[in-house]
Amino acid sequence: MTTIDWDAAAGSFDEEPDHGLYDPAVRDAWAGRLESWLPATRSDVLDLGCGTGSLSLLAAGQGHRVTAVDRSPGMAELARAKLAGTGAEVLVGDACLPPVGERVFDVILARHVVWLLPDPAAALHHWFGLLKPGGRLVLVEGVWGGVGLPAARITALLAPHTERVHHEDLAGDARLWGKEVDDERYALVARAEPPHRHTEVVDVHLILRRGPDVLLARRAGTGYADGLLHMPSGHAEDGEDVREAMIREAAEEIGVALDPDEVRVALVMQHRGPGGGARMGWFFVAEYDADHPPRNAEPEKCSELDWFPLDDMVAYCRAGLDGYRAGEHFMIHWHEDGDPVAHRPDGPRRAVALPPAAERTGRVHHIELWVPDLAGAERRWGWLLTRLGHLPYQSWADGRSWRRGESYVVVEQSPDPSADHHDRRRPGLDHLAFHVADRATLDALTAEAPAYGWRLLHPDRHAYAGGEGHCAARLEDEAELVVGSVPRP
Repeated sequence: MTTIDWDAAAGSFDEEPDHGLYDPAVRDAWAGRLESWLPATRSDVLDLGCGTGSLSLLAAGQGHRVTAVDRSPGMAELARAKLAGTGAEVLVGDACLPPVGERVFDVILARHVVWLLPDPAAALHHWFGLLKPGGRLVLVEGVWGGVGLPAARITALLAPHTERVHHEDLAGDARLWGKEVDDERYALVARAEPPHRHTEVVDVHLILRRGPDVLLARRAGTGYADGLLHMPSGHAEDGEDVREAMIREAAEEIGVALDPDEVRVALVMQHRGPGGGARMGWFFVAEYDADHPPRNAEPEKCSELDWFPLDDMVAYCRAGLDGYRAGEHFMIHWHEDGDPVAHRPDGPRRAVALPPAAERTGRVHHIELWVPDLAGAERRWGWLLTRLGHLPYQSWADGRSWRRGESYVVVEQSPDPSADHHDRRRPGLDHLAFHVADRATLDALTAEAPAYGWRLLHPDRHAYAGGEGHCAARLEDEAELVVGSVPRP
């Protein structure tokens, strides 16, 4: 703080070009800046440390209702004379605690004032309390002759009150000062919007696979979705990355010690429960290890731990599993208030897959298979594709399709067939090949396939049908349409 006799300085104060604004070029420069800082509509402006009222006069001339305050009676007297006839009010008082009672303002303007205050932080706190919601604090400050406050210092003082601070360099505009300057001069325009950053809980979920099955826990005693199935899961804690959180939660909930190399990312899904807040969910995959079987390590939160079917589940958890099986990597699952927490096959579908940025040229868009009998093909192919992670996509009178990621498979009954079966020995399509996770999944598919109209070809070569480094099953449907090969590299 500096000690200046402002009453004594009042008589000569306007001799500085940027104080009196007598030079038309200087006045126009300030008028232009002020017009950009103040609202376009008529507003209530509080000019603190108004001096002789030069900026107040410009604001009043632009149609604003102005209240000017200065602690110097001499300055205030000159300001009243300058503002006569504009409707502006001039008060004598301390800028730190201006005598405006309970009134609030659209704009508080202070030029070369903050650097003089004994406690700038306290003054700024009080000024924000005098602003209407969304109001503006306009500060013109600088560092000249070794005194003043740098912009970084005042910006830091504003941080507890707002995140919206606009900085303008004023040193480069000689018209404002009536001369060239080489020191720091600036304006800060801050909005009266309390700092708020959107935050979300980060949760982690484990897809522990045993062949085609997934380990699920039945929630109990938690107060949320009790009685429903859910994957082992939890929340990341402060200072913990998501992989560390998943490893910790697996140990705490199911007694499984996972190595970081065993944990693979399945997908990331932002989700919201009915009536709740948003969360960011990371879904990880790990393989079952028979030497280290899972156990119910938290019986107070889990009534049952086993390998379950997928219907009786929390809806967003089921959506995450479906997305993983369909090859998605990024999803949103946004419950509406009133939606059931539990997954319902006939309920509203809230899952939205977000395609990653990647080159699409050259990828398979879809494969279309013509069949002699749609009903039989739907039974056979619907089962197989669903077990391989495809989801029902389209349905029309003569066809069906199943989608995984950006590609889909169509079976359609030809309106004009040239034969009643497919001969894979002729030139053309021989077979389709699909990846599966492991030998256990392959064996389970092979065991189930006959019930859905598939038969295993070459069972004596079952383990070698994909060539070296592969284990495959060749399945043929009843119409001899195609041979499905499911290799594992």
